[in-house]
Amino acid sequence: MPGGFRSFWEPEAPRFATRVRAGEQLAERLATRALTDPIVLGIPRGGLPVGVPIAQRLGCPLDAIVLRKVPVPWSPEMGYGAVTLDATRVMNAPLLRRLKLTPEEVDRDVARVYEEVLRRDRIYREGRPFPPLQGRSVILTDDGLATGYTMLAAVVFARKHQPQKVLVAVPVSSDTAAELLRAAADDLICLYVSEAPSFAVANFYEDFSDMTDEEVLQWLKRAREPGP
Repeated sequence: MPGGFRSFWEPEAPRFATRVRAGEQLAERLATRALTDPIVLGIPRGGLPVGVPIAQRLGCPLDAIVLRKVPVPWSPEMGYGAVTLDATRVMNAPLLRRLKLTPEEVDRDVARVYEEVLRRDRIYREGRPFPPLQGRSVILTDDGLATGYTMLAAVVFARKHQPQKVLVAVPVSSDTAAELLRAAADDLICLYVSEAPSFAVANFYEDFSDMTDEEVLQWLKRAREPGP
């Protein structure tokens, strides 16, 4: 980024109209990269509208990669880890130590989250198998990274399927999450990295409406429709 990273409160920090508009900007960045048989995997729910214009620009498939953060019991907007479709746990170990949760409490939280992962996967996939990733360039999308652990779990899950490379494409990220994902992925494409001490993905969007399962299905259907 020209001039280095800028703090969120500086006037030139971006504010995207919608997730789709942010995805269109990411698509232009990705169009210049050498990719082998690319596929876009969006993290539901917000990663799907980000991923659709990327898949359209690259002329490649888009699908959902279903996983969920494990919320802090007394602060559900904050997560202390994530659970993937194959029940892999990726935990924020420093935060988990500070929370002082017992192993039994963590197991209960994870079990509840995993039930929701399975429910969403059944709905979103509609009987389709998970797409093959072996030898492909896998592009993981979301609408932003706060702690980065949900995306880290997506990277861990994707690597089990032997892709050629794993790229993370997001409109905005905290600096700590960006550092985490740069180390885990083969490439991080991020339009803006914030060094602000207080970070919220929603602050970077004019429209950051909550999405429903029905909207996710509509985006997946749109991605499967032939282009113009």
